[in-house]
Amino acid sequence: MPPTTPALPETGRLQIDVMALDIAKPITNATVRVTPRGRPSEILGELATDDSGQTYTIDLPAPPAEYSQQPSTEKPYSEYDVSVSYDGYEQVIVQGVQILPNTVSYQDVTLNPLVGYQQEFPEKVTIDEHTLWGDFPPKIPEAEVKPLPPTTGLVVLPEPVVPEFVVVHMGMPANTAAQRFWVPFKDYIKNAICIKNQTD
Repeated sequence: MPPTTPALPETGRLQIDVMALDIAKPITNATVRVTPRGRPSEILGELATDDSGQTYTIDLPAPPAEYSQQPSTEKPYSEYDVSVSYDGYEQVIVQGVQILPNTVSYQDVTLNPLVGYQQEFPEKVTIDEHTLWGDFPPKIPEAEVKPLPPTTGLVVLPEPVVPEFVVVHMGMPANTAAQRFWVPFKDYIKNAICIKNQTD
């Protein structure tokens, strides 16, 4: 008797987006199969992509939401494998797609064209563990206050600032005798755009 998906109390949702690499366009009517991680014979859903290369969202079992809200010995997400196939393109299997409860997960899949050969095995892409669960090295300590880089004479503001006025120099840059006028920035930019459009 084949293994079954363990009962999970919550539900998450998954949508697949399929693109063709050679033409950079969505693929319509690609076949998408969703199975529990490592159990390809237990198909939970078989979907087809629409004109935008997307499947409809499919509901999938997920663990309780509180697993992701505080440290827990239980994995806070469920994992699924997604197989995508389309005539004339290599089959791709994305392993370990992560589904959190009460959310929609989006998985992009790009298919490569079959060029002059028959694919023997599907291309497999494995998603690494989420930072909520995986065993990652500790962060390298950094100083709270870091030294500033050497000054260059220029000032970099923390946010863009639009000036109220600009100074218009009525002559060549080297002509120090040319008149200068203070012009409202809005008037200046409107006229500059009009002049550019007339010269294009």
